[in-house]
Formats: sequence, C-alpha cells, structure tokens
Amino acid sequence: MINRFKLRNSHDTAINTHHLETTMALACRVLSVARTSSSRCSVHGKFERLFSNQQVSSSSLLLNRLLQIPKSQIKTTLDSDDTSQFSWDSHSLLATLRSSSPEKAQLVLEWRLEKLLKENETSLDRYSSLITLCGKIRNVSLAMRVFTLMESRGIKPDSSVFDSLISACLCSGDVVTALSLFEIMMGSEDYKPTSETYDTFVSGFSSLGNADAMQKWYLAKKAAGFSANVQTYESLVFGCVKLRDFDGADRYFKEMMWLGFMPSLFVIENVLEGLCKCRNVVQVKESMKFLLDGGCKISVNMAEKLIKLYCELRKVDEMEELLVTLMKNDQAHEVLQRVHCGIIRMYAMLDRLDDIEYSVGRMSKEGFAFKCADDVEKVICSYFRCKAYDRLDLFLDHIKDSYKLTRSAYDFLIAGYRRAGLSEKLDPVINDMKLAGIL
Repeated sequence: MINRFKLRNSHDTAINTHHLETTMALACRVLSVARTSSSRCSVHGKFERLFSNQQVSSSSLLLNRLLQIPKSQIKTTLDSDDTSQFSWDSHSLLATLRSSSPEKAQLVLEWRLEKLLKENETSLDRYSSLITLCGKIRNVSLAMRVFTLMESRGIKPDSSVFDSLISACLCSGDVVTALSLFEIMMGSEDYKPTSETYDTFVSGFSSLGNADAMQKWYLAKKAAGFSANVQTYESLVFGCVKLRDFDGADRYFKEMMWLGFMPSLFVIENVLEGLCKCRNVVQVKESMKFLLDGGCKISVNMAEKLIKLYCELRKVDEMEELLVTLMKNDQAHEVLQRVHCGIIRMYAMLDRLDDIEYSVGRMSKEGFAFKCADDVEKVICSYFRCKAYDRLDLFLDHIKDSYKLTRSAYDFLIAGYRRAGLSEKLDPVINDMKLAGIL
C-alpha cells in the first residue's frame, strides 16, 4: 500500500494573498503611521525585544521549596536559603504561590518587610515595590502595614509610594480606599498626583471592567495637563476588549498610532484578540502582515487566537496561508507546531483524509510532532467516520515513534473497532496498551 503520508511530488498551488485596497485597513493604517513616526528606525529592535522568549527564573527552585514546605517553615527557610537569587519583582512567582496558599504568599512578603526593617532600609523604591507585590496577592491590609511602618521609621512617602498603595487597593477591588488616598495626594504638597497616578486608576478600572470609570480617569488625566502614553493606551485597549467594546478599542488604537506611539506586545495582542472576536478575517490578516513586516516574532498566545478563529470559521485556506507566511519569516518552533496541528485538526473536523495525511507528512518532514492528545483523537475519529480502517493503521504506524498514545486515544480505538465489528483489531490495541503501561 502506498504510504499516503509522503509529501506530494508537486507543490501546492500558490495561495493568492488578498490585499485590502482601502487605506482604512487596520494594519496598513498602522504601518503607514509607524513608518512616518520619529521612532521608525527602532521598530524591528523594539518588537524583537518585546516578543523574545522569557528566560527561566533562577528563583524557581526556591519557589518549589516554598510550595512544598508547611507554612510554619516559610520564614526559617527564607532565612537559611540564599534569597539573593529570589526575584522580588517577579509578580508571577508570588501569584503562583498565592494560588496554592495565600497564607504562604503573605508570609513571604512579611518576611521581606521584616528584613527591610532589620536592615534599616531607607530606599523608597524598595518599599514601593513591596507594596506593589502586596497588591498582586490582593492583600491591602499588608500593603497598609508596610506603608505605616515605613512612615513610623521617619521615611516620608512620595507620589510613587502612594501610587503603589492605590494600585494595591484597586487590585483588591477596594475602590473607596484608593479614592481616599487620591484625595490625600491632592491636598498634599509633597506627593501630588502625577501622570503615573492617573495611569494607575485607568489601569485599575480597566482590570476591574469598569469602562465608565476608566474613561473618566483617562479624561481626568488630560484635564490635569498630563499627556497619554503607551501605558495609558494599553489599559484603555485592554479594558475595551475585555468588555467587548471593539469599536472603543479600535478608536484608542487609532489615537495611539496617530500620536506616534509604537504599540507594545500587550496592545497588539489585545487588538488582535478584538479582531478575532469580531471575526474580522481581513483585518486580522492585515495586522499579521504589519507585524511580520516589522520583523517581529509571533507569540504562542497570538497563534492560538488565530487558530481558534480560523477553526471556528472553517477557514482552512487562510490557515495554510498563515503557515506558509510564518515559515518564511522564521517563527518560533512552538508557534509553527501549533499551526501545523491546527491545520490537521481542521482537516479532521472536515473529514478530508487526503489533506490530513499530506499535512501529517509535511509536519513530520519539518521536524514537528503531535503534542496535544485532542488533535490525535480528532484524527482517529475522522478515520472511523470515513470507515478508513487501513488508512488509520498507516496513520498510527506513522506517528508511533514521535507520539505516545494516551489512554483516551486507546479508548477511542477500542470503541471504534467494536462498532465497526473489527474484533481482530482489538487484541493488538490491548497489547499495545500493556506495552505502554496503560493496562
């Protein structure tokens, strides 16, 4: 039998790239502004830094220890360990600890506070950072204690410390205290509200999903004589997308670009998410063209949004086009792997066996393999629906060296063969399960 997973001898018909001819298309509009802005020369470098993969934190081992030990040993462990490697600005680490045990996260920050006091620390930045971390674990009372103890040591707060305290309150949903702190700042001489103070409120209400308050604080910032910046627009776009106000997100994005600000990864991802939720395939393609023309690396998160959109709309040709484009632009291995599997998943949903087999062969030739059990199971189900049992055997043989079937995949096989009355195929499947240690 011919191996259907060999790549076809002739190359696929070239995919015609549709270009939106109106100047109102999102990406073209963005690209035009970006090329004429003063920051044009740094587009590639900025995107390269923004989309680079994050390095594994050296504090991971300590975090794992903190997750495993009882609460009573948290502070003694921190005292005895080399905490110089602990990233105190890593919000994600404390968030992970908080999700497992809020008490442990609080103990870690209490230990940090005790250490600052013992060392007679006078740096406002250190206290401000600690208050911010209290907000990330949604512990306003601890943030207030840090602030109070800092003042009791004769260390006078500045605007940034108040901003951190306001942020901690908003992260915890304590709007009343946040507004009270702002009133204190307004009546002071030493820590008047700054541009960052207003951004703190815009960001806070954006995260809380309060569009009215978010908009009011944005207008209040301008009324106070402060100009909007990238951070401001990040919050505005995020808030609008979160509330499914896609027109508002587009409006703020246009305003941001008109002012000459280069969009950050956060803004781009939110704009892309909004376009995907609107199912605006044309503008999605144009925005991707802008990103790739800028030399950026697409994130896995962005790839997943695109795959989800195209799968929902059954836009397999657009998915194929996306794969070709990403491969030409030397994208990350994981991103390409996700798109390969997304294409196969869509062909399986459509029961297009020839295309499944070609795509699996192409993926293998490029050095990729299945990672998600659901993708493999969808392919198996497609073969059963088409009653293509011999072709299913070929598929399983093709992937056996690169992918180990899960228990659920074996269950699909057993159920499918039984329905088809192919009892002779059951014994080999059961034997394979035993060899894999599943039975």
